Amino acid sequence: MAVEKYRSGEEMNAAPVRISRGEGFDRFLRHCARYWALAPRVYPRGVVKFRSIDEAEEARAEIAKKNARRTRDGATSRQRPRHETR
Repeated sequence: MAVEKYRSGEEMNAAPVRISRGEGFDRFLRHCARYWALAPRVYPRGVVKFRSIDEAEEARAEIAKKNARRTRDGATSRQRPRHETR
């Protein structure tokens, strides 16, 4: 993409917005969809209230560990576990 120079803010605002018509963004979306199909993240349902920041960080770390374990063990989006309750 070329660099454009402007003499003032008004000239810059009046210039048309140029969007590249390449397929780069579409390719990015396809890669994202494929990644999330292979390794979906699962979060507990609902809203959880924590007593402290440390407790919230521990819960977040536990969820991250479970998601990593599921990905490592080869779980797919069709094998989603039932949501656990506290």
